Amino acid sequence: MSDGEQKLADAKGKFVQVVKDGRKRNDIDWRAGRIILSNKRLVLVSNEGKRTIPLSKITSITGRDNVNKAIAKVSGYLSLQVGSNVTLIAPQDIEGFESKLYSALLDQTVVLVKHPAVEGGVVQDTEWEKGRLKIDGDSVDLAIASGSFVELEVDDVGSAELKTKTVTGKQRRVAEIEHTVEGTSVETHVSGSKSDVSVLASFVRRGEQAGEVDVELSKEENEVLMALYTGVSPFQIPDFVGMEIGQVEEIYDRLIEYGILEPVRTRREVQLEARGRSIAGEAVDDQ
Repeated sequence: MSDGEQKLADAKGKFVQVVKDGRKRNDIDWRAGRIILSNKRLVLVSNEGKRTIPLSKITSITGRDNVNKAIAKVSGYLSLQVGSNVTLIAPQDIEGFESKLYSALLDQTVVLVKHPAVEGGVVQDTEWEKGRLKIDGDSVDLAIASGSFVELEVDDVGSAELKTKTVTGKQRRVAEIEHTVEGTSVETHVSGSKSDVSVLASFVRRGEQAGEVDVELSKEENEVLMALYTGVSPFQIPDFVGMEIGQVEEIYDRLIEYGILEPVRTRREVQLEARGRSIAGEAVDDQ
C-alpha cells in the first residue's frame, strides 16, 4: 500500500459489475473473492484478477436486503456508483463492512452546515457554517465551527432530500435532512462536494426507508399529527384542535399502532416517529 494508506477491512464475498459506461449488462454473474477496503480505495480480488475503485470516485451508495432473480444467491448487497458504472458488492458481514465503508468515505470530511434550517415547519434565519463529519455506528456526528454539535441518528431521520441551491454565492449540492432535536422536528442542511453530499444522504436514508408508510389518515388524525409536528405539547393538543381528551387519546392509540407515534409516558405524552414526521411534513407542504 502507498504511504498513508491503511487497510480497514478484508472480507470474503461476491461482486459483480451491473452497469458499464452507462449501459446495463445482461451477463450478470457474481464472482467470489476478497473485498479489501483501505482509507483510499476498494479492491475486488478474484481468480480472474483484481479491480481497484478509488474511494474518491464513488458518487453514491445504496443497499438492498432483497435481490431480484437476475442477481439472486446473495442475502444482501451494496450498490456502488462510480461515474457511469455501477458495481454490486456482497461481503459476508455486510453490516460491518458497510459501516467501515461509510466511515472511510465521510470521516473528517469538511462541509458547510445550516442548523437548524427549518424548525417545527418554520424556516429559520440561520447562516451557513463550516462543519466536520464523523460516522459513529448508526449516526452522523456533525461538529460545527461555532461550537455546536448535531447528531443525526439513522433511525431518527424522517427524510433526506438532495437539491441544488445557492450556498455562499455559489450553486452547490445540498442534503436537506429532517430529524428531531428534543422532540421538535428540524431540518439540518449540509452542503459540500456532489459525491460527499450524495454519500451522506445515502447513509441517513437508511432511516428514511423505515419512515415510509402507506396509511390513510382521517381529518382528525391529520390535525393531531400536524399539531405535534409544529411543536404543540401533547398535553395541549385537545384545546389546540378543539377535541375532547378521550378522543385525542384514542387518536394517539391508533397512531401508535400505525408506528407514527412513540409513547413517552403511560398517559397522554407522545412524540413523533420518523414516519410520522414524514407524513406531517408532506401534509404541511400540500397546504
